[in-house]
Amino acid sequence: MTHQEISYYRLAAQKLLEKNHNSPQEIVHHLGAMQAQDYAMAKWAIGSRCNATEKEIEEAINSAKIIRTHILRPTWHFVSAEDIYWMLDISAQQVKKFTAAAGKKYGYDAKKLDQANSKIAKLLARNNHLTREEIMQELDIKKTSSADFLSAAIMMNAELDGLVCNGRMKGKQITYALLEERVLKPKSKLTKEEGLAKLALKYFESHGPATLLDFSWWSGFPPTTCKNAVNTIELQLNSVAIENQTYYFGNQFSDEDNFHESVHFLPAFDEILISYKTREASILVEHQAKAFTNNGIFKPIILENGKVIGTWKRTIKKEYAKIETDFFNETQKHKKEVLFKGIKAFENYLETKIIIE
Repeated sequence: MTHQEISYYRLAAQKLLEKNHNSPQEIVHHLGAMQAQDYAMAKWAIGSRCNATEKEIEEAINSAKIIRTHILRPTWHFVSAEDIYWMLDISAQQVKKFTAAAGKKYGYDAKKLDQANSKIAKLLARNNHLTREEIMQELDIKKTSSADFLSAAIMMNAELDGLVCNGRMKGKQITYALLEERVLKPKSKLTKEEGLAKLALKYFESHGPATLLDFSWWSGFPPTTCKNAVNTIELQLNSVAIENQTYYFGNQFSDEDNFHESVHFLPAFDEILISYKTREASILVEHQAKAFTNNGIFKPIILENGKVIGTWKRTIKKEYAKIETDFFNETQKHKKEVLFKGIKAFENYLETKIIIE
């Protein structure tokens, strides 16, 4: 394997190379945790990897087969129901450092956050699904710009304590519900070492070839902790040294001959870019500022044979969706007709007509 080939192998690992018959929750389970702060785009991150429509993915989320919560790094992720508890067990404390700092800034120490948890538990008991605004009203927290940050800290703390997760959508509004009323808590628990080893194996099998620092970035754990986890599972992984850097990947990899021409219109914050510390394997350095910003805002991307060649945006109308593209160079603009075959999957996912501009 060469450095140039890494992007091809990542397509296979991330289930982008071939359309498959996995369910939405199986896709999320395979990838471990999928960044999901942009809810609409995050659903397409799942849809781009299976044959499910947006409605089918929405149903998997509403029925708690897929959980949307804060985990790993301090941002939203999709996690499968079968992974939520053990993943919280190993990662919650490190992410709670951020919620603790945010809470203190607005007068909520650990004691007040615990008191808020107790009130939230009563509010949501017996499958009562409420929006954040409804919960804050009951907690007597007025709606102000600073209160928005406080309410985010309170709800993130409740998520990390395993108290709440996403509830059923209320129209277009996201709600919260009690996690244990949505997902049965397992009787046995993994040790932290077992959990970290499981997380590392899941990451390299679904995102490899990737480096130790890639895993550290994605998981939020420091490199030393990640190194210990990799040492535990080293016999279950393959590895290759490229330019004095070790890349780890799973044992079930397709032969290079199985790779073929492919075009993908992928969402903002897609795992194909955001889950790696460095991204040169998928996008040239000179194009990176066009695809993501220094403060972590990622645009929807157009991927050709594993390489980012442009960005796109969609506008949803009543009877159709409009797609606008921005290719990085003139050569790619001339190939528009061929490239736009890659948008067909998005059309099927939305179940609506697409107009391209």
